[in-house]
Parts: sequence; C-alpha cells; structure tokens
Amino acid sequence: MLDLLAQLVSIRSLSREEHACADFVEGWARDAGFSPQRIANNIVFVLGSGGPRLMLNSHIDTVPQCSGWLADPWTPRIEGGRLTGLGANDAKGCVTAMLLAARELAEQGWDGPGTLVVLISAEEEIGGENGIQLALSQLAPMDAAINGEPTGLAPCNAQRGMLLLECSSHGNSGHAAHAHKLGLENAVHAAARDISCLSEMQFEPYEEVYVTRPQVTVVKGGLSHNQVPDLCEFQVDIRTTPNLDHDETLAWIRSQLSCDVRCRSARYLPVSTSRSHPVVRAAVAASGRETYFSDTCSDWSLYGGIPTVKLGPGESPRSHRPEEYILESELLAGVEIYRETVLRFFEEAGNE
Repeated sequence: MLDLLAQLVSIRSLSREEHACADFVEGWARDAGFSPQRIANNIVFVLGSGGPRLMLNSHIDTVPQCSGWLADPWTPRIEGGRLTGLGANDAKGCVTAMLLAARELAEQGWDGPGTLVVLISAEEEIGGENGIQLALSQLAPMDAAINGEPTGLAPCNAQRGMLLLECSSHGNSGHAAHAHKLGLENAVHAAARDISCLSEMQFEPYEEVYVTRPQVTVVKGGLSHNQVPDLCEFQVDIRTTPNLDHDETLAWIRSQLSCDVRCRSARYLPVSTSRSHPVVRAAVAASGRETYFSDTCSDWSLYGGIPTVKLGPGESPRSHRPEEYILESELLAGVEIYRETVLRFFEEAGNE
C-alpha cells in the first residue's frame, strides 16, 4: 500500500504538469485489469454496468514546494508506518485508497448492479480548464459521487464556496499638504470606509451556526508619502455557505459599497447533500462517523450538482505545508471505508 503511494509521490505532478503521473495511473489501471480512458491528464475506468452511477474522484496534482522541507519533497520517506512527501496527504493518499478499493472490489468479483466510475483527475489545485469539468463533460451523467479529500475519514455533506472580488476606490491626486484646502478625495480613505463596511457585514447563517464573513486579503494604494492617492485597490475573499446565492450576494455587496466591484471568480459554489441521500447514509454507516461541514473548497463545487459526500484519509491541516505526511493506518482504513461505502450505496440505491 505504501509502495503504491510512494510511487505516486515520487512523480512530480504540479498542476498542469501531471502527464507523467497520469501515465503511471493509466498503466496501473491497465495492469490491474481495467480498461482506462484518458481525457487530457484525467484517467477514468469503470466497474459494473447500468445504473445507478457512482463516481469515486480524487486528484493527482499538487501545489508547488514550499519552504521548510527537510529533504527533497518528491523523494518519499517511510518511517514507522508514516510516509512523508509532497502530495502524500493532499490528495495522493486518497487516490491510493480509491485505486486499491476499486481493485479489491474487482478481485472480489463485484459487478454491480450499477456502475462504479473511478475518475482520477488533474488541475484540482488551480481549478484548471483541463481538470474535472473537462472529464465530466465527456462522460455519462453521474447519480452520486465520493470526493476524495483528507477529511480524517469523517463524511462531509456540505462545504463552503468561494467568491473572489477585486475592488477599486478612486480619488483625486494632489500634494498631501493641500488635500483639505483643495477638497481632494483620498482613494485610500475611501477604500478604508468600504473595508470597514465589509468587516461589519453579516449574512444569514447556514443551519443557524455557520457564518459568512468577507475577508479583505490584499490592499494596494498610493505612490508617495506626499501625494494624495487617486486609486486604491483591494481584494476580498468570501467563503460562502450553501444558503447563499453568489449572484445575489455580489449584487447586495455592490449596493453597500461606494467602490467599483469586479467579480474575479464565482465558480466555486457552496454545495451540500441531504443527510438522507443514499451516498451520505452509506458513508456514515461505513465510517461510523457523523457528517460535518467543511470550510475548505474542493472539486465538488465543480461537479454540476451531483449529490456528493467528501471523504478521505489524512487530515486537512497537513495539506500545503512542509513535511506533509499520511499514516499507513489511515490508508488501510481509507481503502476499507471506500469499499464499504460503495457496497452500501449500491445496496441502498437498489432498494429505493
């Protein structure tokens, strides 16, 4: 098990550079007896036939290397049942567990009823145009999905979306000494008023608990200490909850601010799946854990409304950090929980 993960980690696969890793997954699937299909750097193979169709999806791309690594991040280190390397936790551990769960099902003779679609995708970390959306556009519709991300093997049935805004406040340039006399509008002051307004904004909470608060993350304004700035630009990151519509949220924010507001990205929609849906019930039963709400985004937001549960080995706080790791015990549990979730889903879906 760690051997397969070590092979995946050892292949450098930054977003848009997944070709070699996709080659490896494609070859592994063929050697395991599947008939893989390749869509750009996304690899797909199926078990069973007919409906319903359940997708297992995780990603092979990683973020770039950060500082703080004690050794080469693409040379996996195995010590005491722990594998350290870039992407081990996010999300090649999930990929490994999904591949092995699918192979176990095939070896056990599982052949439906229904179709299990294993989709190992690319460009998740950047929301790229050649990732999950490209792959799904060329496949038959899915009835449900398991999104493989490190959740500590707790099933997530709702996650935040992401609304990114670029704002521009305008003013009049002039000498700072004459600003009041000339009645100059200071763009930084104007931006500060809107930033203060954003900091006080409140939206209807999701399930009475989960709140949405805009966060101003970048501010740029002014050219010189003695010149009143005529432009101040700032960026706003809003992690939305499933009860908020992005278009309506954007329109309301614009109505409250005096600056120009441009939507940089609204693709990552907040998503949720009813706890009563078969895929959620299957994951809860298989994991023995209750559902939770996730503050982080994933490709689930780009699935186009497929009922989904986010579930996988590893822990989210380890991701995008130096010395990223995953435990062999987590992988073992992941394989079993994925396999059991698949079986329970098809059993329950078949009884409906």
